[in-house]
Parts: sequence; C-alpha cells; structure tokens
Amino acid sequence: MFSGQAHPMLAEAVAAELGTKPGNCLLENFPDGELRVEILEEVEGRQVFLLQPTGPPAADRFLELMLMADACKRAGASQVIAVVPYFGYARQDRRAKTGEPVGARLIADIMEQRLDRILTVDLHTPSIEGFFRIPIDHVSAIPLLAEALRPELEPDSVLVAPDLGAVKMARRYSQLLDLPVAYVHKIRVSGSEVQVREVVGKVEGLSPVLVDDMISTGGTLRSAMKAVLDMGCLPRFTIAASHSLLVGDAIQQLALFPLSKVILTDSIGRTEFGSLPVQVVSLKKILAEAMQKLSLNRIPEPTHSMP
Repeated sequence: MFSGQAHPMLAEAVAAELGTKPGNCLLENFPDGELRVEILEEVEGRQVFLLQPTGPPAADRFLELMLMADACKRAGASQVIAVVPYFGYARQDRRAKTGEPVGARLIADIMEQRLDRILTVDLHTPSIEGFFRIPIDHVSAIPLLAEALRPELEPDSVLVAPDLGAVKMARRYSQLLDLPVAYVHKIRVSGSEVQVREVVGKVEGLSPVLVDDMISTGGTLRSAMKAVLDMGCLPRFTIAASHSLLVGDAIQQLALFPLSKVILTDSIGRTEFGSLPVQVVSLKKILAEAMQKLSLNRIPEPTHSMP
C-alpha cells in the first residue's frame, strides 16, 4: 500500500490495522510546480493499493493519484486498486445547462485507464458507479457515525435530512437508532446558497439531529437549521456527516448555531475545526477490512494496455 500526500495519517492508521506500513514512494514538486512521483518499492506482479482522498484541492489530489497508478502499472503491478475515502467530482454527475461537462464521467474515463478497481466511502451520488467499467467497492460510514451519535441522543431526538438527497441516508440512520425522520425540501440557488420550500415531518419541540454525506460550504445545513428552528424545534443541534470539506467560511457560519456536537469521519484529513464541537471517528477499520477482503478474494483483472 502506498499513500498520496492527501492523507498520510489515515494511510498509516489503515496500514497499522493491517499489520504493515505504507510503502516508500517519492512525492514532490518540480520547480515549475509539476508533480513528480517515484515508487521506491518492488511492485512487479503484486497487488497494489493507493490511498488518496480527492478532496480540496481536488484536481491536484486526483492527478497525483493517477501518476502513482501509472508508475505502478509501468513497474509491472498486476492489479492497482485506488482507496479513495472521499471521491471528488461526484457532484458533477449531470449537466445543469448547455455548455457544462459531466465531470464525474470524465473522471471515470480517466481513472479506468490506469486502475483495476476503486474502493470508496459514501459516494455523494452512488449512481456514478454506472460511469465506470471497472469494479467500484462502496463502503459506508453510517454504522460508525450512528454509534458515535448514540450517546448524544435525547429521548425527544428526531433525525433531519437537510435535503431530499439525504432522505435515504436518514432512513438508514433511523433503522440503526430507532428515531423518527423529517426532511427539508430545498432548491439550490447557487453553489453556496439554497432556499427552503418546506419541512416535512414533525420537529416542533424535538431535538434535531441533522445527517448528510458531506459538509461543503455548510449552506444546506444552515438553511435546514433555520427552517426547523422556524418550525419550533429545540435550539440544540447535533450533526453527523461522512465528509468534512468545510470550505470558505463554513466553520464560522455553522458556529453561529447552537450546536451540541458535530460528528465527522477522517475521510478528508482536516484537523482544524475552530470552535465547532467536533468528534472525529476513524475510517481505518472499515477500510482495512475492505482492503483485506479484496486481497483475500483477489480475482485477477486484465492489465490495461497503455500508450
């Protein structure tokens, strides 16, 4: 297993779970800013795992992953599997208007040229698996997050999906925690601004627990919290999310709300959360278990031809 520069701490933790250490590789920049990659281990005929979330800056993280994959293939690796805890570009799964690309499809086309398989966590849009002609192994952090949520719950807690896309996820939490579900119907105005239409389900007098797959700008969560406050919920919020991008002033804006706990995974590698009451749960065990399964049940894949 090799680690990119995006999240070496998670790679070391996953490797420790597997009783090993990340392999040696050189990752640096040329004076003009171009990435330089050199694999410093013998990989010929071996199955290789590359751990690299493609969070901000997504383009740099993605390119580094692909350079590592190319290096492994050219060194004779029999199978190269990308372990991508956070999968960037998953939100670009369709065109909203003429002139836009389908970014997720383009990323899929590039990745399958050098990778034999991908392991990822809580894809924002699971349907993009259909863009790939290589296997996608998709594991979920919801059981981990649900267990971390359990001590924070009140007798009057209610799960809140901040938009329609999170309703299915909220129902999975509901099955694990035996809580009712409400959801917020929104429309997106811009990349950071959303507008709430209605709240469906009872929240009045209840303690809201908001669940989503990611927190990016925080605009969706802020709108949802405002909406349920207007509907008479108790002013204490708990949030659980698989991926913590927290870009721009998301931390400062979320801190304006009465948050009792924000539970996140370490899929991105962020360690600074300002004044937010954050608890981080690690993906190391579920990733290690999934990697071990792929290794034990290894099915030889055809090696992609390269120019």
